[in-house]
Amino acid sequence: MTRKPARMYRKIEGQVYTRQEYMGGIPVCRVTQFDTGNLRTSFPLSLTLAGEEAAQVRDTALEAARVSAVRVLEKFALNEYHLKVRRYPHQILREHKMATGAGADRISAGMRRAFGKPVSHAVRAEIGAELITVYTTQAHLAVAKEALRKASHKLPVPTRVLVRGLAS
Repeated sequence: MTRKPARMYRKIEGQVYTRQEYMGGIPVCRVTQFDTGNLRTSFPLSLTLAGEEAAQVRDTALEAARVSAVRVLEKFALNEYHLKVRRYPHQILREHKMATGAGADRISAGMRRAFGKPVSHAVRAEIGAELITVYTTQAHLAVAKEALRKASHKLPVPTRVLVRGLAS
């Protein structure tokens, strides 16, 4: 069965649903690495991708943003960066899987007992929530900005890049 569109889960609605010990069959979180790049060096600049609206960001979108940013950074900044995914997707998303197709009206119970089964994870990001941070040097500032710009296209919320550590 195909996944439902991400627009169904974008708004923050209802109670936080995170207690994994009470449910079974939870899929694994899709974000594979939260820290990439050169982890041993301390860099003078930090660029942060922050959301401008409150929304839920699915783990698949967060992973796609991380992959696209790392691809740009590895190509142009070589090993002069440290990328950190700042939020962990704790929120568990549920779907009420309806039977569709011929004859589905006779076996489906509609919305009766429609609690849903766990299908994915998401980050509940408020306004100004920092999602991804890149630490780098002054020489690779433009590359890091481009990497975060490309990563922002993968996220369901409008974002802005915040630069810290830059001496004016």
